[in-house]
Amino acid sequence: MKSTNTNTTTNKTDRLISRITTIVASIVVVGLAIWGIRTLLYQWKNEATNDAQIDEYINPVVAKVTGYVEEIRYEENQEVKKGDTLVIIDNSEYAAQQDEAEAALLNAKAQITVLESNVNTSGQQAKVYAAQIAAARARLKNQEQEYDRYKKLYDVESATKQQLERVEAALEVARSDYNTALGAYDASLAKINDARVQQQSLDAEIKRRAAVVTKNDLNVSYTIITAPYDGKMGRRTIQPKQLVQAGQVLAYIVDWEAGKWVVANFKETQIRHMYVGETASIEVDAFPGQVFTGKIESLSGATGSRFSLLPPDNATGNFVKIAQRIPVRIRLDGSATALKPLSAGMSVNVSVAKARP
Repeated sequence: MKSTNTNTTTNKTDRLISRITTIVASIVVVGLAIWGIRTLLYQWKNEATNDAQIDEYINPVVAKVTGYVEEIRYEENQEVKKGDTLVIIDNSEYAAQQDEAEAALLNAKAQITVLESNVNTSGQQAKVYAAQIAAARARLKNQEQEYDRYKKLYDVESATKQQLERVEAALEVARSDYNTALGAYDASLAKINDARVQQQSLDAEIKRRAAVVTKNDLNVSYTIITAPYDGKMGRRTIQPKQLVQAGQVLAYIVDWEAGKWVVANFKETQIRHMYVGETASIEVDAFPGQVFTGKIESLSGATGSRFSLLPPDNATGNFVKIAQRIPVRIRLDGSATALKPLSAGMSVNVSVAKARP
């Protein structure tokens, strides 16, 4: 009797385990079927890729002049506003050059004043010489008439040769005085022309000196390096009293004003239904469960391999067909504050609805 009861209990237990197993297996099969159907429907309606990263502009902060670092006013990974002072370079040499250039400009302007004074003086002298020419012309005319009278008297033997020679000598003196006055007048006019030519040359020199002053002003201003836009600083690689050269990279700054975007590398078979302006859903690995949106800005004109340093050549005889990737740029929607937690290089999953014709 005990054996019969034991067998009955065992059969009931086996049937219970079998029933539970069947129910669990059925639930698993149904769940897998639902998951498979949803996955198929999602893939049928969307194109997705996990080969995607967040990107933004990371630009160098470059020294425009050579000098010793006097002060550094930022720390690594510090948030900065546009116009914040980052680095101050010793400007002693550039300030001295600026003072010298300003003095040279003032000197050139003073020479212009001197030349203008010389032109006025030469003009007054020219007026004096013009009056002297008129007086010399009158004396010359009088001496010519006097000589004609004495010549006639000499011809009729009413005057002596000595008197004629004296009158002739006076005529030569008067003619010489007249020519001297003409020469002095011409010389004064030449001085005026020379001064005007020198003035034109000085005008050009003043413009050159003014340009030098402007250049030195810029050099002095370049010794104070400021943040070009709102952003976040990268690593700090310089130290106070360090000599930096013009063109040397001092730091890197992440540009927050230019916005952020995603570069998603879709397979070439996935992009045929994508277009510029289409909305994309973006999930960031660092923030699971949070969905960001964006719009397609552009599709690359070539595959990523074509932009590599050594593009592959399929004519080498080792060709293996591989699905190529097309970079798609997606601009992230949202304010700068909302996108602030996202950093360049973060991995994301991107899905884009298939556009049906």
